[in-house]
Amino acid sequence: MDSIEILTVVAAILALLVAIIGHEIMHGYVALKYGDTTAKDAGRLSINPLVHIDPIGTILVPVVMYFVPMLFGADNGILFGWAKPVPINTNTVINRGGYNAAIHVSLAGIIYNFTLAVIFAIILTNMSQPTTDDSLLYVFAFLLVMKLVLVNVVLGVFNLLPIPQFDGAHTLMYLSLKMGFKEFALWMQKMEPYGMIIVVILLITPLSQYILFAPVQFVLEMLLS
Repeated sequence: MDSIEILTVVAAILALLVAIIGHEIMHGYVALKYGDTTAKDAGRLSINPLVHIDPIGTILVPVVMYFVPMLFGADNGILFGWAKPVPINTNTVINRGGYNAAIHVSLAGIIYNFTLAVIFAIILTNMSQPTTDDSLLYVFAFLLVMKLVLVNVVLGVFNLLPIPQFDGAHTLMYLSLKMGFKEFALWMQKMEPYGMIIVVILLITPLSQYILFAPVQFVLEMLLS
């Protein structure tokens, strides 16, 4: 592994940590605005990565999805993962702000990811492509900004999908409750144990090309055009 490959991996790891840890902190921070101190009391509003690491979502899944495709001839894998979810007392949030507050909490992480993607896309479009004359520091900065755009778009798009346990499903559930569709909301809640099964099916079948990768490509092209 040469120096550029090492810098690429380090940049990818840092970008993922910034994306997933900030995503979870924003959920807790918005909940705090509605009077729920659960995440704050648990020390989960900290930027210390150690309190947010999930062995599967932060380590195993990113390693498998990033490196395994390379073993089968792909240029690179997709960098995806998640941090340990912050604890939220949804009853407190709803009591203080209604279902709109619960929707705001659910969307907070997605908004964070897309906001970062826009900011770093603007920076990236104003950076020149690294050449052999550039320092390794500039090369690393370019790679980091590029990975921050990519990872945040992937996470933003993925979490928007109405997959049980994901933010998109939570948003849809609270929106259903707000509109009086209680039975649909209860059905979505019952589907939560199957969320990860749906994710695995999505990722290992051609469905991912249409449901995940096509929207990601569309957003990237829109940001970087």
